Amino acid sequence: MDIEEFYEADERRRRSEEIELGQDWRDTHGARYELSWVVDTGELYVMREPTVPMTEDPFGDVFNTSFPVNELAVAVIGWVATQQELDALLDGWQQAMASPDGVGWLAERLRSRGVPREAPVRP
Repeated sequence: MDIEEFYEADERRRRSEEIELGQDWRDTHGARYELSWVVDTGELYVMREPTVPMTEDPFGDVFNTSFPVNELAVAVIGWVATQQELDALLDGWQQAMASPDGVGWLAERLRSRGVPREAPVRP
């Protein structure tokens, strides 16, 4: 889903405070991700930029070409109840984010700690 679909699917997301956990996560293919946690829903989500071609201007500077906001892919990757739990879960994330496969570290951390993708259903 794109970022607007993400917010439209649950209005609490739009109203909630968000804790940003880095904008420069990379996978092994070089794709860039942003990681955030929505306080009111407990959702940990990534927003992945589309891979865009690099362009060189006449002065030798290299930059990404632009892309439409609706091409930002959003995925909920986990559910964490409190910021205290989030801080413990992602201890060391700044160093991991700087690695060539920070997203791999993140996925393994969530998997190894048994982080659910959704909030538990309460009876």
